[in-house]
Amino acid sequence: MYYKNQTFFVFGLSSSGKCAAEKLLSLGARTYIYDEDDGARVKKICDGLLLLGAKNAASCVGEAIKAADVIVVSPGVRIDHPLLVSAKRDRKRIIGELELGYSFTRAAIIAVTGTNGKTTTCSLLSACLDKAGVNNGILGNYGVPLTINGERYSESDVAVVEVSSFQLETVQAFCPHIAVILNVTSDHLDRHYTRENYVYLKSRILANLRESEYAVLNFDDPTVRSFGAGIKAKVVWFSQKEKVGGAYIEDGKFFFYDEELFAVSKLDMIGDHNEENALAAICAAKLVGVKNESIASAFSDFKGVKHRIELVAKKNGVEYYNDSKATNVDSTIKAIDALHRPTVVILGGKTKVQDYAPLFDKIRSSDVRHAVLTGENRFELLEAAKKAGFNKVTVS
Repeated sequence: MYYKNQTFFVFGLSSSGKCAAEKLLSLGARTYIYDEDDGARVKKICDGLLLLGAKNAASCVGEAIKAADVIVVSPGVRIDHPLLVSAKRDRKRIIGELELGYSFTRAAIIAVTGTNGKTTTCSLLSACLDKAGVNNGILGNYGVPLTINGERYSESDVAVVEVSSFQLETVQAFCPHIAVILNVTSDHLDRHYTRENYVYLKSRILANLRESEYAVLNFDDPTVRSFGAGIKAKVVWFSQKEKVGGAYIEDGKFFFYDEELFAVSKLDMIGDHNEENALAAICAAKLVGVKNESIASAFSDFKGVKHRIELVAKKNGVEYYNDSKATNVDSTIKAIDALHRPTVVILGGKTKVQDYAPLFDKIRSSDVRHAVLTGENRFELLEAAKKAGFNKVTVS
């Protein structure tokens, strides 16, 4: 694409939108910027981009979209936004920041998606690459947007890219060397409407893989397992339960294709779900040539990511954990499974059209002694708790 001869409309000025606009302006592209939020943060970003040569489309949205050759949409903007629906009818090309960043990236891309565990897996994989002396970076949904930083990596480097379902709504050519799908449970149905649509979006990370690429898939997740049928890429499985063609656990040890690696106890994180993340990281690391001793060393040193079952304090014999990255039912259940002492949980947040019955079924049979319900969905949680027969709750 000859950027100096193209006009772009960047819709949404989150971190990814800001980075996309900066990149396009640096290439001499005519760039309109627009965000429906008129708060101080967005105004500051707008002012900075205007100094770089951007045009503010706030007073001429229709004309700006009509003039644009390409619309770059931030993940936070719904794909069914009326402006985008209208642009699609006018046959405008609509891409996301991930797609734009991919066009600039020369490094081998390992892309990780899934409902839960993305950030931990990306961080663990990056630690393995660090131990092996491989120049790498965590980009995408967690870390730095691909557009602004992907170009700094060379062909011999690795870009570990966390990919969300929001980003997968707008992929067209995105083709990582290794695509990892950790798990798929219902989430973001306030955005994607149905589980079927959400599942389809997760599968799109595999859509452009060729015979020379790899799909690392969770054999234990029936939905993810189904993705292995009919794709061109080489499928590498991981499983906590069975011996598979890929990574698995046997006799308390990690294996990769019948090769014994090291003891599971090398992994210094609590929770069975972290063994699942570790297996996925092993697959990706081994596929790019990382040696066993580097993986073992990374696993021993890695203490987890912030806000995910993170021990933040101990006081008077009480341990306090921050698990604010648990933003759906499945990830919260995994956290509860990982804690084996009498526990008080604080639950609540944004309504995301989820079924809370499985959460309180788990709580009722766990070590949770009390639940504090807060946030926008607190009364939905209260109703689910009552139906499950769990009455030890406080509504805040």
